[in-house]
Amino acid sequence: MKLQRKNRLRATALGVIAVSSALALTACGSDNNSGGSTGGTGGTASGAASNVKCDGAKGQLLASGSSAQKNAMDLWIKNYMAACKDAQINYKSSSSGEGIVAFTQGTVGFAGSDSPLNAQQVADSKKVCTGGGQGIDLPMVGGPIAIGFHVEGVDSLVLDAPTIAKIFNGKITKWNDEAIAKLNPGAKLPDLAIQAFHRSEDSGTTENLTKYLSATAKADWTYAPAKKWAAPGGQAASGSAGVAAQVKQTNGAIGYFELSYASSQSIKTVDINTGASAPVKASSANASTAIAAAKIAGTGKDLALKLDYTTKADNAYPIVLVTYEIACDKGNKPATLSAVKSFLSYAASADGQKLLTDASYAPIPAEINSKVVETVNSLS
Repeated sequence: MKLQRKNRLRATALGVIAVSSALALTACGSDNNSGGSTGGTGGTASGAASNVKCDGAKGQLLASGSSAQKNAMDLWIKNYMAACKDAQINYKSSSSGEGIVAFTQGTVGFAGSDSPLNAQQVADSKKVCTGGGQGIDLPMVGGPIAIGFHVEGVDSLVLDAPTIAKIFNGKITKWNDEAIAKLNPGAKLPDLAIQAFHRSEDSGTTENLTKYLSATAKADWTYAPAKKWAAPGGQAASGSAGVAAQVKQTNGAIGYFELSYASSQSIKTVDINTGASAPVKASSANASTAIAAAKIAGTGKDLALKLDYTTKADNAYPIVLVTYEIACDKGNKPATLSAVKSFLSYAASADGQKLLTDASYAPIPAEINSKVVETVNSLS
């Protein structure tokens, strides 16, 4: 218990350091891959910033939420503000839960969430979306949730859903466990304790991972999908950046975070045995294959998606998430409406979506994205 408490405190401290460092770097106009706020002025635009349509956007636009899209937001904001000199976009990378709370309290122009609004959150949004408006879900960023690991001497690893479930609920505790060895014949797996890390705060990334486990490993994962981590044991860290930092520095560690965090820190990731002809790697292309099969489940202007976590299609990575930008369909604040529409239009544009693959995310499939563009243009 003392060791667990020590690790939790250590993880929390690292999360605070990461946020503080990100804020300092942002103030200097530098790129970073840690948590924190994104904003400021200047920065060299990478990509076709000249194609950004500012449409009179000016002043400060506050937004917050999902840390999953932090690295995508960095790129979008950098390009957008290079083109739109009169506008300042400040995105606070926290968590999906915190972003939705900020949105329903009316303190941000839009929020990022890795899960769509539930019925209660929609009802709460009607208090801030005036004139009969409500919050709607706009899918903007796709990507794989990577299972990152750090086991010295092991360069590649295959796991399946039941094994992942048993690792994260504490039923498999050693790296040379028979279940892991069976999936990795020939691998030199050490007699080393597994240290599993999960998110400490409400997280859409956690909810999507647990949706996958609930759908594919019912016998071994008996917890309902939720933003709050429910399984016993393990160690908590703040944000995707905090979990990635712990995995990076801890021999024997395993955790989950968006692929962009693994790529930026050279963290090895697990290939998933889904029952397809070969284990599937966490990659932007393989996530896109899975997301392309999603169906729109929302009604009206809401574009919430239903994902198939049980896919066995070749090259379809099953542990995916879609980050939604949540905005009022109507009743947006007049002072920030132009900036909300202008910025989200750029993010959903061909140029904005093209940046995602280079940052280890997955663009939203064209058929769905065309509806996002249309809906953003109709915001009022």
